[in-house]
Amino acid sequence: MGLPDLLKIAFVLGFFVFGLTPLMVIVERRLSAFMQGRIGPDRVDFPLLHRLGGLLPGGLAQPLADAIKFIFKEDIIPDEADRTIYVLAPLMVLIPPALGLIVIPFGSEIAGVPLQVANLSVGVLFSMSVLSIAVYGLAFGGWASNNKYSLLGGLRASAQLVSYELALALSIIAVLMISAGHPNETLGTLDPRAIVERQIKYGWNILGGGNWWLAFSGIVGFILFFVAALAENNRLPFDLPECEAELVGGYHTEYSSMKFALFMMGEYVGMTVMAALMTTFFLGGWSLPFGLNRFLDGSDWWKGLLSVGVFIGKVVAILFVYVIIRWTLPRFKYNQLMDLGWKRLVPLALANVALVAVIGVLTQSGGAK
Repeated sequence: MGLPDLLKIAFVLGFFVFGLTPLMVIVERRLSAFMQGRIGPDRVDFPLLHRLGGLLPGGLAQPLADAIKFIFKEDIIPDEADRTIYVLAPLMVLIPPALGLIVIPFGSEIAGVPLQVANLSVGVLFSMSVLSIAVYGLAFGGWASNNKYSLLGGLRASAQLVSYELALALSIIAVLMISAGHPNETLGTLDPRAIVERQIKYGWNILGGGNWWLAFSGIVGFILFFVAALAENNRLPFDLPECEAELVGGYHTEYSSMKFALFMMGEYVGMTVMAALMTTFFLGGWSLPFGLNRFLDGSDWWKGLLSVGVFIGKVVAILFVYVIIRWTLPRFKYNQLMDLGWKRLVPLALANVALVAVIGVLTQSGGAK
């Protein structure tokens, strides 16, 4: 492992894992306050952080104050809890999404070095596999706490994530079919970088990958992926596993201190990974539309940095939509949640896959012009 690989790992961990999480905490608080007509956190009155709060206006030091609070809070483990699984559960929620970031290309290249930690030919499968492991952390955390409300939250999380993973996977299958649907390139790929490069060459997948017959399917696939991602991340209106009105706090009711912080970080890292996957699969990754990508072509280092900025901008925009939806839509009832997943999203995702297949066959055979 050389210096470029270490720098890429440091950037992914430093920005996407430990950088965006505190940023999203303050964004969520301030944006929710704006939408509800209140002020929100605008200062930090911790004695040790008072001077820092003055240097960082708008409550920007609040995440640092939260981190100090979590570190010094008493760490309590219930007497009847399964201590080993209880301790491992928060790590199982945080680490798998962080691993999912290593196969996502976050830029073009700098000095001939592709901006991607690991370029795997089966990167899509790897990313979805590690993301699916996070459900075990939620289920184990609820079960190991020996609390009936936590157990119900863990069971809800298991049923919810399994249900919506099917619609998520079907929307990705449609993406792979669109990526392989160009008449001049019939072979598919599971390499995220190759998917982005095909979008640069033929057009974004949300626009049909250059085939306007598939534009509707690309938009439907993006919406399906986004809705399923909300459910996978336990975000409103799909936050039934931690519904405080019914389950106190759900699977993390008995957690405190840094273990609770790891659960919270895992949620935000999962949101970041889903936003990065949406950017990669549907929005052209680090590319720009309408002929503007010519400003990113070339091997100049500043163009590589600009491509990173484009990718980050798309990810942050999707995360903003996450927050806006949280403070806009009311929570579903659990039967509505499951009905939406199995009776609406899964049939629609299957129909979308069939539509992509039909249009692809007709287009390649000359039946549709």
